[in-house]
Amino acid sequence: MATATSERVQKHRIALRESGLRPVQIWVPDTRRAGFAQECRRQSLLLQDDAQERETTDWLKAAADTEGWQ
Repeated sequence: MATATSERVQKHRIALRESGLRPVQIWVPDTRRAGFAQECRRQSLLLQDDAQERETTDWLKAAADTEGWQ
């Protein structure tokens, strides 16, 4: 059964490549890791009174389409 699954996956990957796509591996922070939320908070607090951060936040608020959000 593993062989059939492997063959099906391989065929799918070949089809994707033939359509002009290529695989890309992206590493992102593990949000489930112990201490992740605390580190996010720590970094956010470092930017709390930063003028450039305030400017960026103001721009994001102005540019965001939040119509219909709750």
